[in-house]
Amino acid sequence: MGEKTRILIVDDNSRVRKALFAYLSTLGWLQVLSEASDGKEALELIESLSPDIVLMDVQMPTISGLEATRMIKKRWPGIKIIILTLYPDYQFEAQQAGADAFLVKGCSMEEISSTICSIN
Repeated sequence: MGEKTRILIVDDNSRVRKALFAYLSTLGWLQVLSEASDGKEALELIESLSPDIVLMDVQMPTISGLEATRMIKKRWPGIKIIILTLYPDYQFEAQQAGADAFLVKGCSMEEISSTICSIN
């Protein structure tokens, strides 16, 4: 098998981060690199960790997920970004910001993993 897909989880809710980390860590083809609680922290971690995919919330303090997505796509266009939010109304804005996929929180973990697989 080839190298594992490297992913960064970004969400201001620690329970959401922990749940995603716990589930994604069970998938043998994925390597969860780290977690960030806002867009600013995500940008710092991307600089040092070089993930393949970022799983990004929208509403966060400091730098929002949409703003962070725009910044990531400008600086690291090869990084794939999946927006995972409570708010389906953000889908158009997420696409405009450069997100590669859009999911609404409450979807199944299988849907999250299949989306990661499909954009990878």
